Amino acid sequence: MNIYKAHIVFTPQPQRFEIIENGYVVVENGIVQGVYSTLPKELSGMPVVDFGDRLLIPAMNDMHVHAPQFRNQGIAMDLELLPWLNSYTFPEESRYSDTKYAERMYRRFVRELWRHGTMRSVCFATIHCESTRILMNLFKEAGMGAFVGKVDMNRNSPESLTETVADAIRDNECLIAEYNSPGSLVRPIITPRFIPSCTPEMLQALGELARRYQLPVQSHLSENCDEIAWVAELEPESRNYGDAYLRYGLFGQTPTIMAHCVWTAGEELELMKRHDVMVAHCPTSNLNLSSGMATIRTFLNEGVKVGLGSDISGGHDLSIFKMIVYAIQISKMQYCQDKSKPFLTLSEAFWIATKSAGQFFGKVGSFEEGYDFDALVIDDKELNHDNYSLPHRLERYIYLGDDRQIVHRFCKGKEITEPEV
Repeated sequence: MNIYKAHIVFTPQPQRFEIIENGYVVVENGIVQGVYSTLPKELSGMPVVDFGDRLLIPAMNDMHVHAPQFRNQGIAMDLELLPWLNSYTFPEESRYSDTKYAERMYRRFVRELWRHGTMRSVCFATIHCESTRILMNLFKEAGMGAFVGKVDMNRNSPESLTETVADAIRDNECLIAEYNSPGSLVRPIITPRFIPSCTPEMLQALGELARRYQLPVQSHLSENCDEIAWVAELEPESRNYGDAYLRYGLFGQTPTIMAHCVWTAGEELELMKRHDVMVAHCPTSNLNLSSGMATIRTFLNEGVKVGLGSDISGGHDLSIFKMIVYAIQISKMQYCQDKSKPFLTLSEAFWIATKSAGQFFGKVGSFEEGYDFDALVIDDKELNHDNYSLPHRLERYIYLGDDRQIVHRFCKGKEITEPEV
């Protein structure tokens, strides 16, 4: 058993922060047993790790990130989605056929997630089985949680990133056999890149794979208007982009997360609600690639699950704290246009990044009893926090702080030290 003392801040509900000044978190076998302002008598005398005048908050979850695009972070921001993919993204991902290159870049990527306080992530890899295995092993080595997807593509792709359906299923099943252990922090996820890159035969085979092994699914949905029009041409029998996935067993038949959903509305939105599909909101990517601004308030009002994603390298920043800021700012611009949709509050955006996103991994993202102890300890003294309330101290860290103020990181109760590069 471990007992930690600090200023505890978390969001059991989106509407408010739970604040326990100089409080205690009791953790056993990586699971939160309780949070207290005063330790119960039966625990008196137990050793306590006292973090002093520091903040103890849930760790961040990145719900959509392209690990092999890490090297391209912060470049080619002058193109829209489809030309950006062809000119920059596909050439970089092709390099991951080289396992030495893959290991070098993936080591840097995992370290950067750690640096920014992201203890769980939902990752796209590439079509390359061995390179995907390297990424999964690096997460395991670091002690960080991840769903990692071997990307599947067999049309509208360069030859270097095109595979057969048989090869895709074989490689997925190899990874499933090796990593699909209940309770494991690192597990596979079925990953058709998006409808334009997968034939009906590929989509059907992947849907059957997800059902057979009860694996989650990730992909992209309604990110860009040209992309949506392309999907309508490729899948004329589908009522909308989401329905194209649904017809192949890839839209909520098992736990599903769809990135972007910028233009999701009407019938597609109802489909997401009905099949409990989560949105990975990627604000910086949507701005950088001129895709649009997803209306997160609508998703919340409709009861659709939402998490935040960095979407490296469409997005330029791996920090989910910065995604919180961008999500709030985008919602404020939308509020200026439509006063009937209130902008996101800080507690709502923080809840989206922690407890809402964390549910995709299980009981993650809160300090409530029974939740995994995924946590960050923030030393914000350099931000001149004197006389600020604890919520305002957290707000200042989110807007002004960086990784230098994160002094301890935990994933499922284990302190995570800096991964080797």
